[in-house]
Amino acid sequence: MSLDIVILAAGQGTRMRSALPKVLHPVAGKSMLAHVVDTARQLSPRSIQVVVGHGAEQVREALAADDLTFVTQAEQLGTGHAVAQALPGLTAERVLILYGDVPLIQVQTLQRLLEQATSERLGLLTVELADPTGYGRIVRDATGEVCAIVEHKDATPQQRAICEGNTGILAVPGARLGDWLGRLSNHNAQGEYYLTDVIAMAVSDGLVVATEQPQEEMEVQGANDRIQLAMLERYFQARAARQLMLQGVTLRDPARFDLRGEVTIGRDVLIDINVILEGRVVIEDGVEIGPNCVIKDSILRRNAVLKANCHLDGADVGEGADCGPFARLRPGAVLSARAHVGNFVEMKNARLGEGAKAGHLSYLGDAEIGARSNIGAGTITCNYDGANKHRTVMGEDVFIGSNSSLVAPVTLGDGATTAAGSTITEDVPAASLALGRARQVNKDGWQRPRKQR
Repeated sequence: MSLDIVILAAGQGTRMRSALPKVLHPVAGKSMLAHVVDTARQLSPRSIQVVVGHGAEQVREALAADDLTFVTQAEQLGTGHAVAQALPGLTAERVLILYGDVPLIQVQTLQRLLEQATSERLGLLTVELADPTGYGRIVRDATGEVCAIVEHKDATPQQRAICEGNTGILAVPGARLGDWLGRLSNHNAQGEYYLTDVIAMAVSDGLVVATEQPQEEMEVQGANDRIQLAMLERYFQARAARQLMLQGVTLRDPARFDLRGEVTIGRDVLIDINVILEGRVVIEDGVEIGPNCVIKDSILRRNAVLKANCHLDGADVGEGADCGPFARLRPGAVLSARAHVGNFVEMKNARLGEGAKAGHLSYLGDAEIGARSNIGAGTITCNYDGANKHRTVMGEDVFIGSNSSLVAPVTLGDGATTAAGSTITEDVPAASLALGRARQVNKDGWQRPRKQR
């Protein structure tokens, strides 16, 4: 059966106390609404309609995509009124209603719910709650069938004792939705058009209301303030850590690990505490990651080692290579197999050849460094002239003495050597020694200046 999805994302979120629209607040490095949209896409709908209101332009800019249609709810008059704004674009046999501030809902849960929805049956996602305060209550008749949903503020004391709560997530027959929305009334404590009133209408029209429940309560938890947002974050991270450990990853402390993107990970990987993975990260078998590392949009190949406090962004660390501690690899940094960068080495748009080494305190930018070359401490590739970047190219088995400055563009042939403290401004032939120092002068008997009293 064809499917349209409506995502309600018009709320202001006043309790967030933020200029940012509520649905754009992040969980695991991605906005709550983006999580919901990504889940919706996995259901292969005919269309996804996003109902926006507060901060509509910000939401559109943040989520703009060819497969999303944004519909404006100029006045926030309730969930029923919000869905009605999307009605002209809904032509599928089934319509699924989701919420932009409920980011942890799982595809499998929604698939089960959609199986309940037919032309004569409505699917309703409910949840059993220890404390249902604030939730609409699921009212059932003597046979156990759902007959209505009563909002908390409109509920009687007996109804408030019901622990089965409404999540707001519905799968409804598309052909009937327009009629039901047209019959909604705002005669209630909130003065709003409740989407939940559709349930009683469906029962009155002879439809069965079939219910499904999520595996865990947090799947349907929304975020109305920063406290709830933090709860969603920690739940997401605990779930991500659990999934990684089931794949064969060792996490020194699952509570001190954050995934803020997507990771493809191999077996026998060890991740120490306070590691953050952002964007798209690939970690192959046998990789070891030390504490306090931040890894973004990078690849760590088989048996690579990251020591403590390394920062990677757009880097490729080769098989058996090692990095750190306190190394920074910026976009375009590549360590070939068994290469090594040590503490306080920064690389950008530079390749370190197989078995090459940069032990400490160096900047390597816009450089190609051959196999087995050795970069001494304090080396700088002077790649920027104030307007343009220039490349430094080194052959194999090059030895760069400590505190050398290589003024690009410059090329050093295979086996070339630079003396410590040199400034290299011209190409160095293969197997040659380059000295670029000023001549040293010693002044015998020189008196150091003294402070005048």
